Amino acid sequence: MKLILTAAVENLGEAGDIVVVKDGYGRNYLLPRGLAIKATRGAEKQVEGIRRAQEAREVRGLEHANELKQALEGLDAVSLDVKTHDSGKLFGSVTAADVAGAIKTAGGPVVDKRNVVLPKGHIKATGSYPVTVTLHPQVSATVQLAVVAAS
Repeated sequence: MKLILTAAVENLGEAGDIVVVKDGYGRNYLLPRGLAIKATRGAEKQVEGIRRAQEAREVRGLEHANELKQALEGLDAVSLDVKTHDSGKLFGSVTAADVAGAIKTAGGPVVDKRNVVLPKGHIKATGSYPVTVTLHPQVSATVQLAVVAAS
């Protein structure tokens, strides 16, 4: 099966790559998750648009990563309002996507949720937590996240 990747897939390729995979892998994994589209003449024309969108989102080198690090570490109050029980425990947990949204809401740069590393893998109680954002293989920034109970 010939597919065009719409997102980076580990051990397969980057967004915009045209790949040939087994039918079951494409039909049962890549297509339902939106990681790929079928390769048709019309879709092959969209490959350039997919690549341009991917390049706009990614960090453009070490200098750009350092600029983003300064912007992230310069943020004062990154807070996230969550629903909690009376004892301060959360209903559910804070995800990397929640943290990425909180950073954007606080006036920071757009961060990919896959680059957010939560302490101990998850946050299940209110408080202040250091969250690491990997911007480049050599650059990572630490942001203090305040998880507060929504009123």
